[in-house]
Amino acid sequence: MVNEKEMTVEQRLELAKKPGKDAMVMHKYYGGKIETVPKACVRSFDDFAIWYSPGVAEPCKDIAKNPDMVYEHTCKWNTVAVVSDGTRVLGLGDIGPEAAMPVMEGKAMLFKYLGGVDCVPICLDTKDPEKIIETVRLIAPSFGGINLEDISNPKCFDILDELRKDCKIPVWHDDQQGTATVEVAGAINALKLVGKTIEDANITVIGAGAASIAITRLLLATGFKPGNICMCDSKGILNNDRADIDEAHRLKREICHKTNGAGKTGGMKEAMKGADIVIAASKPGPGTIKPEYCDLMADDGIIFATANPVPEIWPWEAKEHGVKIFATGRSDFPNQVNNSMGFPAIFRGVLDVRAKTITDEMCIAAARELAKCAEDKGLTPEYIIPNMSESEVFPREAVAVALKAQEQGVARLKLSRQELYEKAEFMINRSRNLTQQMMKEGLIKEYKE
Repeated sequence: MVNEKEMTVEQRLELAKKPGKDAMVMHKYYGGKIETVPKACVRSFDDFAIWYSPGVAEPCKDIAKNPDMVYEHTCKWNTVAVVSDGTRVLGLGDIGPEAAMPVMEGKAMLFKYLGGVDCVPICLDTKDPEKIIETVRLIAPSFGGINLEDISNPKCFDILDELRKDCKIPVWHDDQQGTATVEVAGAINALKLVGKTIEDANITVIGAGAASIAITRLLLATGFKPGNICMCDSKGILNNDRADIDEAHRLKREICHKTNGAGKTGGMKEAMKGADIVIAASKPGPGTIKPEYCDLMADDGIIFATANPVPEIWPWEAKEHGVKIFATGRSDFPNQVNNSMGFPAIFRGVLDVRAKTITDEMCIAAARELAKCAEDKGLTPEYIIPNMSESEVFPREAVAVALKAQEQGVARLKLSRQELYEKAEFMINRSRNLTQQMMKEGLIKEYKE
């Protein structure tokens, strides 16, 4: 077997393409990735008189008298909808609701396996923001939370803001809040490794879509200095001289006013000059970020190239040009700064206290706990953030979120740290064990090439 460090560029590229090739075979083999199964006992067919008519009328009447009892009698307490219109799927763009389904199914699978959260993928055949808002409002009674996914910028901001105003359950946009949470966690630890501070670090953000704007906003909320942040979109660096940003992109306009204390102008090359960290959530590469631009960064540079399915620049290209720490959104490279380390645990914590919303402070609590989990294990340039195999991380993150929700008064339930940890650990372990047991018994057949 070839050592990864000794691989040629061609071998590395072939390895990077393998997950896509395998996906084409295995998605067809399984006919989708999730299914619905009963979790209540069926001792005999007589039990259906309990689970359905006539017995089911009693919990129905109980809920009618007290709507909050829906959390006690039904699966609402542990069920999330992942909702998309298919207009900004991964780095593929507007590919439509049907083509978005594999991603939403994958999201549901991660929710269950990593967070013990039941999830239903819902892809909508409309691009109209008002229709999306109305649809989510109408289905909200069936769910404990809503995860908006892969909805194009700028309408994703308005959709999220409107739904958060009047939905009685937490609604969040994972491409905004989820991405931002994990990026902040990675940035905290990467800076520690190179001996730099949040207060002094210069950050360049490549891209100005939903993820980039949310990352910037959460960086600011975490304590990074506005003047030390520079954002660059496809037309150049955001600054007060940009007259091409209309009202529909008002959040970009806000960033023009708040950031870029150095007054940078130009494009990506100029934006990266002197940067301690470059966070890219933009056009899939390779070649979006030119390797020679890395030479312009500060010593011990850090790059998060998070475009999917292909990062803006390959890790070996960046490291050949002096980058010290490199992260992507892919699970097949070291340092995966990907939403999968955020949303399952965050929703676990949210659901366990029946939170009414997800605040920035709850996201920051998750980011700091995620960073602490990696620090406790020992930071290295190729380990700045935990990975999905570290099951102990998810209960810790869930607890941090749940405690912050209680502290901020947005939780319906009050539980101790120990109670929260035990509940989260049980739900997450149950999901993983269930999958492994089904594989062992042949109910999930292992694919063999």
